[in-house]
Amino acid sequence: MRTKFLILGATVCLAAGILAGYFSPAVSATGPIPVDCSRACLEGLVDQYLAAVVAHDPKRLPLAADVKYTENDQVMDVGDGFWGTATAVGGYKHCFADPVTAQIGCLVTMHEGDHGLIMGMRLRVQLGRITEIETTYYRQGGGGPSNIAGLDTSQPEPLWFDAVPPAQRVSRQQLIATANMYFAGLENNDGKGVYPFSDDCDRMENGIHTTNNPTVSPNAPFNAFALGCKAQFESGYYAIVTRVHHRRFPIVDEERGIVWACVIFDQNGTVQTIKLTNGNTVSMKNFNRPSSLEVTEAFKIENGKIRRIEMVGSGLPYHLNPAWDGGVSDR
Repeated sequence: MRTKFLILGATVCLAAGILAGYFSPAVSATGPIPVDCSRACLEGLVDQYLAAVVAHDPKRLPLAADVKYTENDQVMDVGDGFWGTATAVGGYKHCFADPVTAQIGCLVTMHEGDHGLIMGMRLRVQLGRITEIETTYYRQGGGGPSNIAGLDTSQPEPLWFDAVPPAQRVSRQQLIATANMYFAGLENNDGKGVYPFSDDCDRMENGIHTTNNPTVSPNAPFNAFALGCKAQFESGYYAIVTRVHHRRFPIVDEERGIVWACVIFDQNGTVQTIKLTNGNTVSMKNFNRPSSLEVTEAFKIENGKIRRIEMVGSGLPYHLNPAWDGGVSDR
């Protein structure tokens, strides 16, 4: 009988120890993450992840045995790829937490030797371990205008962190529907759609503002980047994007009105001239071959309107099918 009580007592102590680890407010080096991982818990996990990458040491992380890891939609082992070349964490970090699904996405600058890059990263936690790591990297020359150095010395706009008043909050699905309207309006853009942008909407891509920015003009004399979000879409300029597929919306922050999306933009190479809605034409001769972009994009939504957009994207083979399941397309 005494032996049975000793065994029972040891079992209870072991269980208590496990539960204490799961429900502890802090994230240990390799022990379990709290089951109810709060915003602060998820943000702390990001710092731990970045430190592990720079140290080239995945063992610093509480990884699940079957953790899935991708770089630009290529499945590989944790510790391979950028883990071997990362040299420092940069100065910019913008995170979007979703405690409901225990996920967090961040846009951060990193250093790889003498060069900077922008990384989009998503972590998912299940039962106290990291089960998913999805990363996207934009390196200089990866397609389109960029300003990695400028982003590295800046900070996210404070309005991203403003909480939506409780009476004005909408459901997760409503937020996703608004974000999806952006992609629906972008695909085969003709200027005739419904474009849910606020009057002060602004978009940043790979560290550079691609709206309300007259200093960048990729298709002079027409300067699309000088326009606001809605005026751009109404011009028909983005007809170059022939398909937006595998749209996933893994992270939603109802408190702050934010959606984190992962999609593929196709440019099939046949749209080499665009007739704008004002009657003018724009040459797109640089897009004369099929190509695609892997895009990670965050949206700040207020009162059913998109107010801010922040994106990282890099070129990929045409019509890439991503490594992650799910996602929707209009066709």
